[in-house]
Amino acid sequence: MTTGDISRRSPPQGGPQSATVASRPASRLASRLHQARAHDGRWALVARRAALPVCDGLALTAAALLTVPGWPATGYAVTVFLLVNVSGRQRLRICLRVSDELPGLAACAALPILLLLPWMESTGVLVRLAVLSSGLLVALRAASYAVLRSAHRRGRLTEPALIVGAGKLGVEIGELLRGHPDLGLRPVGFIDNLAPGAESSLPLLGGMPDVSDLVLQHGVRRIIVSFAAGSDADLVSALRANRSLPAEVCVVPRMYELAATIPTACLDEVWGIPLVPLRRCGLRLSGRVVKRAFDLIVGTTLLIALAPVLLVLMVAVLLCCGRPVLFRQARVTRSGRVVKITKLRTVAARDADARWTVDPDECSALSRWLRATHLDELPQLVNVVRGEMSLVGPRPERPYFTSRFAEVVPRYEDRHRTHSGMSGWAQVHGLTGDTSISERVRFDNHYIEHWSLWLDVIILFRTILEPLTGIRRDHRSRGQK
Repeated sequence: MTTGDISRRSPPQGGPQSATVASRPASRLASRLHQARAHDGRWALVARRAALPVCDGLALTAAALLTVPGWPATGYAVTVFLLVNVSGRQRLRICLRVSDELPGLAACAALPILLLLPWMESTGVLVRLAVLSSGLLVALRAASYAVLRSAHRRGRLTEPALIVGAGKLGVEIGELLRGHPDLGLRPVGFIDNLAPGAESSLPLLGGMPDVSDLVLQHGVRRIIVSFAAGSDADLVSALRANRSLPAEVCVVPRMYELAATIPTACLDEVWGIPLVPLRRCGLRLSGRVVKRAFDLIVGTTLLIALAPVLLVLMVAVLLCCGRPVLFRQARVTRSGRVVKITKLRTVAARDADARWTVDPDECSALSRWLRATHLDELPQLVNVVRGEMSLVGPRPERPYFTSRFAEVVPRYEDRHRTHSGMSGWAQVHGLTGDTSISERVRFDNHYIEHWSLWLDVIILFRTILEPLTGIRRDHRSRGQK
């Protein structure tokens, strides 16, 4: 679909007063139980999540002190700790099996040795440091896993879990979790459109729209997605809308009986049933802080460096097209917020908020060149520095078209989970102008889900090359007419 194609108790027995009086003690008791459960759940979460970082820190500190105390060993320990953390090996898995982690831990312990080679006289010391670090990492993790499994069997340090999908596999997962408390998950029920079979001992708590309420009500820390009765599209939308909830999401892959090429370190399992943990949206609070700092530094630098170019272009527009030189227009950005963005004027502003395409005959040669190279968007660097936009993100759209697209294009509004950008993942793939909105939405949501600072750098680099490719694309399109 291109832009051109889119023009919902019965009352207790007895009188109301007696019912109210009788319900007050029960209500207070339920409230106290809920508060106590939530308090215990928070402490259990902190203890579980801190177990691996604490064990790794102790292991590396002991290894450094037992071999070559000093700043080289300290730097080595810090580097190994960061490598283990960044590689995701401090994520506490459901299946606590240290043998799966041994190769990865050994690799993290060996790589930093290369940095210490110029500073050490004996390679034997480095080998002992790496071997001792690997051994202590594995030994302390094995000990911590044994302690955690013992605590889980006693009902301690467990996490409430919600199962999406009340079919045969979902029921099996629920019963496995109940039968194997050492896995550390306490299933509270199912979410699905259909009730589970009689063989299930867990209740149906609600449907996909109830995810947020159920997670908060039961203090859920894990959501296991099995094969639900609803459509995958509805499931994706519901999970995406609730990614800010304090619950990790794991998905049972389709055809899970077959081996996959996903690294073992990235997988988890429930008694032989593989799970793929979903990464949290890249643009969490820490990501937004990093992205904003990047925008402010790079945006300010670009604005200063390109100020002469922008001045020349403004003079050229003034001489060629007259006043006004700049054109301001309302666009929809993060969370539906409307901001005014600034561009160089390349066409008369007649019906600008309701028109999608611009007839090339309405543009001068300079205007066509500015639009083809996207240099008319340079003034938006001011919006970036002011924090109204980002250098990279989904392109903002006018309110008129935003409302139209949100009605007919699935997941269009999911684009507004982050600030709009001067350039984006869709734009560097040629999705500009009258191109498929569905494809743009796919690329924009992919960017949000997989955001990293490196991805922003790649998009900016490709955007710098866009003026040349834009000119060639403009010549091809005009030659075909």
